[in-house]
Amino acid sequence: MPDPQLKGIVTRLYCRQGYYLQMHPDGSLDGTKDDSSNSTLFNLIPVGLRVVAIQGVKTGLYIALNGEGFLYTSELFTPECKFKESVFENYYVIYSSMLYRQQESGRAWFLGLNKEGQVMKGNRVKKTKPAAHFLPKPLEVAMYREPSLHDIGETVPKAGVTPSKSTSASAIMNGGKPVNKSKTT
Repeated sequence: MPDPQLKGIVTRLYCRQGYYLQMHPDGSLDGTKDDSSNSTLFNLIPVGLRVVAIQGVKTGLYIALNGEGFLYTSELFTPECKFKESVFENYYVIYSSMLYRQQESGRAWFLGLNKEGQVMKGNRVKKTKPAAHFLPKPLEVAMYREPSLHDIGETVPKAGVTPSKSTSASAIMNGGKPVNKSKTT
């Protein structure tokens, strides 16, 4: 059976604060004014109805949001990597975590950059504020294999810890099919 082909886009995400979202080679995220940098290229891969995975083109890492509201990057595609894509007024797009939200109010947690171009905690970003507003600037349409959800079990990264680079990149290079699940600890 052939892999399902998904139509995604290669895009830059321009934040209304005046920055392009960028992912550095080490997986850290911030904003830059430089619109020609390769670190500002992202694959927006549809993984559900108005749900996307946001993957750095250069690093192959997925943007994820953990239960404390911190953004991090993940080599594996997990439920924390799913963002709901909603169009706000004036054509800006907002990306909210599919997994987490404020417990009391039910308010969504968003991807956002502050005025200095630093990523914000998802639970601090309000959808009506420029921090959460992104303008995708699509460069090309590309076909992707559907990222398969990995069984994360106890591999959820702790806040502030970058997932180790020891896991082989083949997890992504082979089209997202699960590689052997043996623990590398």
